[in-house]
Amino acid sequence: MFSHSRLIRISLIFWIALGLSACASSSTPEPVSTPTATFTPEPPTATPEPMALTVNGEGITFVEFNAEVRRYLTSQESRGTTISSQDATNTVQEDLIAQLLLAQAARANGFTLDEAALQARLEALAAQVGGAEALSAWQAEHGYTEQAFRSALKRAAESAWMRDKILAEVPRTAEQVHVQQILLYNQDTAQSFLMQLNGGADFDELALKADPLTHGDLGWVPRGYLLEPKIEEAAFALTVGGHSEVIATAAGFHIIRILARDPQRPLSPDAYLAMQELALKQWIEAQRQQASIVFAEQP
Repeated sequence: MFSHSRLIRISLIFWIALGLSACASSSTPEPVSTPTATFTPEPPTATPEPMALTVNGEGITFVEFNAEVRRYLTSQESRGTTISSQDATNTVQEDLIAQLLLAQAARANGFTLDEAALQARLEALAAQVGGAEALSAWQAEHGYTEQAFRSALKRAAESAWMRDKILAEVPRTAEQVHVQQILLYNQDTAQSFLMQLNGGADFDELALKADPLTHGDLGWVPRGYLLEPKIEEAAFALTVGGHSEVIATAAGFHIIRILARDPQRPLSPDAYLAMQELALKQWIEAQRQQASIVFAEQP
């Protein structure tokens, strides 16, 4: 049976054909009555899925967002970590914002993942988990619809491409200083050590007393590597051979000395990884400052 819209379209074709045949059979055709047009209502527009958040107009649906929160909670529970639903929501929210910013930048930089490539990734993923049925079962268990899962997989691929691009651009050399410290856990003792240093005492001898194992040697460090900004600021402000005042941190009371400085020293593997993490964090923060981000309450 034809639908109403299909029937109307066929009726119009029929009347056009009838008019043409009448013109061909006579030079003075009798007028052909024109059918009265009937109104055909437009099919109802699908109601868009409500968005949990949007970044520069691109959104994450509540279906996908809630599935991500459940997956995160499950992963934390499997590790024996207790986390509140609100903390999980905040963590997933920040992660999805970062993913969207990275995915948008990937597309702006020319990376495209067409439907064929996306389907190939889905099939490869299905093969890894035991087949299409196993993948569908996993999606259902974690609250994903088919479309939500495809969207998540596509965004993950795009964001990973841009992440790797940012990490690959981090230089493998940087300005670095070789730092040695005296770390004490009593402020009066630290002030006593500082007075001895200012009076001409040998830094190495005092560092040996404070730390017989490593003598306080922190090795070569680039900017952004040390966890304590106050120590880093002091380290890069010192001249070679000079020592700082007492620096109070949560770890204790520090007096640091610079043994050497190199404007372009190769980064150690650990420092290079830290610089990559810092570069990615700074990139996301900079992009977020410029982005239009809108949050919505659960419907």
